Amino acid sequence: MPDIDVQHTNASTASSAHSPLEVLLIFLKLGVTCFGGPIAHIGYFRDEFVTRRRWLDEQAYADLVALCQFLPGPASSQVGFSLGLMRAGYLGALAAWTGFTLPSAIALVLFAYGAGGLSGPAGAGLVHGLKLVAVAIVAQAVWGMARSLCPDRERASIATVAALIILTSASSIAQIGAIVLGAIAGLRFCRAAQAANGVIHIAMPVSRRVGLCALILFLALLVGLPLLAHAWPGLGLFEAFYRSGALVFGGGHVVLPLLREAVVTPGWIGDDAFLTGYGAAQAVPGPLFTFAAYLGAVIGGVPGALVGLVGIFVPGLLVLLAALPFWDGFRKRPAAQAMMRGVNAAVVGILGAALYDPVWTSSVQRPLDFGIALAGFVLLTAWRAPPLVVVVLSAAAGIARGLLQS
Repeated sequence: MPDIDVQHTNASTASSAHSPLEVLLIFLKLGVTCFGGPIAHIGYFRDEFVTRRRWLDEQAYADLVALCQFLPGPASSQVGFSLGLMRAGYLGALAAWTGFTLPSAIALVLFAYGAGGLSGPAGAGLVHGLKLVAVAIVAQAVWGMARSLCPDRERASIATVAALIILTSASSIAQIGAIVLGAIAGLRFCRAAQAANGVIHIAMPVSRRVGLCALILFLALLVGLPLLAHAWPGLGLFEAFYRSGALVFGGGHVVLPLLREAVVTPGWIGDDAFLTGYGAAQAVPGPLFTFAAYLGAVIGGVPGALVGLVGIFVPGLLVLLAALPFWDGFRKRPAAQAMMRGVNAAVVGILGAALYDPVWTSSVQRPLDFGIALAGFVLLTAWRAPPLVVVVLSAAAGIARGLLQS
């Protein structure tokens, strides 16, 4: 298939043929338009890099998403970091992370200084409209991925079971359990499913030596920082954010109880300020982990924001670098392919469960809300409208809704 050759060429020449500036500009655009949390971000990325730009195919993207869902850390940021790495090497990875993270981090730091915040019917309506566009984005991602990754009854069943696990369990490790069970079920039931054109090679410019060094550094910081913080209390803030980022699986909202334990319990910030910042984090685009920038700014100004931002993201990126050198070779093995088919189906189920809770349950409250979300979904799927257009229209509809109901 021609697309495979193009993708292989793009991946294998990533570090020399493409500019980190290209990656930075693309992810800056995503950083100001990706509303809705990590699951919605995965939908935005799929639309941008699989459908529009064809940097990689659906299967490779799903495998990458499955890997990042399985690792600790911010899944959507890890996916973006990997895409930048694949496209333009280490500088491309840094550019992708910077472009996607910086807009929301700046907005939340400004909010911490009192320059942000939305009040009144128009502000509340704007926030609600942005939450409704997330419904459309996630629904589009679930629809597209289900058609390609769950084409038979075995994988559709795996996706259904994974969704049931997530929907019936309040445990933070339910997502990991669903992925592990998906891998086991894929190994048992999905060996007969053969990819029509084989497995596409995805070249990641990370050597095994670099991967092992990243793993050693990840573990050394996880174990050593608490000890060093006792000797040098100035490291305490970085250690708290690093620990939160290293121990969270699933990303997004799962990190909130860890962050509360890290900064509220020691008395660095009060519950009111913590919850106010959490509310603001829902209204800005980009990764929810930038909530750490707000917390750091409240505790220690701009230097504190930088400490929080770096501290919470570094562990997830280190463990990703540790896994990437072994990922492509692993996924080429027949048994691994069967496992990944099961994992990919489980990821579809996890996305489907997230579409209901928290995306749907926190957004669709009235028939008009469903209408706005449905219109966004039709614009994305039938009219192929750019996500930015849908974001603007949904935000405007949300403002109108807020003003009419005031």
